[in-house]
Amino acid sequence: MNAGILGTGHDYPEGVLTNADLEKIVDTSDEWITTRTGIKQRRKAADNEYTSQFAVRAANKALEDAGVDAKDVEIILCATTTPDQILPSTGCLIQKELGATNAAGMDVFAACSGFLYGISMVESMIRTGQIKHALVIGAEVLTKYVDYTDRSTCVIFGDGAGAAVLGAVPEGKGILATKILSDGRYEEQLFAPGGGTKLGTTHETIDNRDHYFKMRGNELFKVAVRSMSKISKEMLDKAGYTVDDVKIVIPHQANQRITDAVASRLKVPKEKVYSNIAQHGNTSSASIPIALDECLKDGKIVEGDLVLMTAFGGGVTWGGTLVRF
Repeated sequence: MNAGILGTGHDYPEGVLTNADLEKIVDTSDEWITTRTGIKQRRKAADNEYTSQFAVRAANKALEDAGVDAKDVEIILCATTTPDQILPSTGCLIQKELGATNAAGMDVFAACSGFLYGISMVESMIRTGQIKHALVIGAEVLTKYVDYTDRSTCVIFGDGAGAAVLGAVPEGKGILATKILSDGRYEEQLFAPGGGTKLGTTHETIDNRDHYFKMRGNELFKVAVRSMSKISKEMLDKAGYTVDDVKIVIPHQANQRITDAVASRLKVPKEKVYSNIAQHGNTSSASIPIALDECLKDGKIVEGDLVLMTAFGGGVTWGGTLVRF
């Protein structure tokens, strides 16, 4: 038996932050943001909203879609860079709220690649019979870590969550290939240095705005395009397919220019590459599961379709997964 995706769901805040709203906050414009990122708006959590709330709602939708009871889930992996708190893990908090009394809950900390990291981790556990059902969630409230004086980063990020229930599927379907990688040499391409054991939380780190995301976009762009393109080709080669066999490519929604560059390198027609970044912005680990759920619910993916997912995130991390639905 292979491991496959049995059901999906997503959720996001009601609050919307448009480019016009950002024009009133920072020195930017709709034209500047759209040209460089492809983003027109992003969802923004309210001050009293937090990551696990969106994760739980997305997870419940995925469980209902899969027809799986929460008590039948044996592991919950929450991919997030914005946990509710340092301790306990957001995965444990989700497990409590779902009533998944037979599950182990934990977090995966791999930035935008986190959902594919989680898929890769549970795939072998299902395939070898260690567990029957897993719940993999990507959930973020990134707008609480955005520096609204830095126009290069504050226009990018949005909030939301996506979830997938995984279980055994017949041979020939499910996850056909998956791989994850990282390279810590690029740590300062996208990072938030404050708040950990290295710098801690002090008056100095707060004054220096060290708890907000910092990014070197030009350098990150090149590494992201190269890494996502290469691992996508590796997934196809490993499973014995070509790009022509793929129904749809779902990349991490980082930046429309990155998506277009990856599509060009892979020689994939633009109409086969899914993009929702204009509506959601960059939701980090949540972007692929949100996009996947949208594709499934809209009928863009049906049974028998071959789907390629690829991601790249801070760390740097990257990954690829090839799935037959």
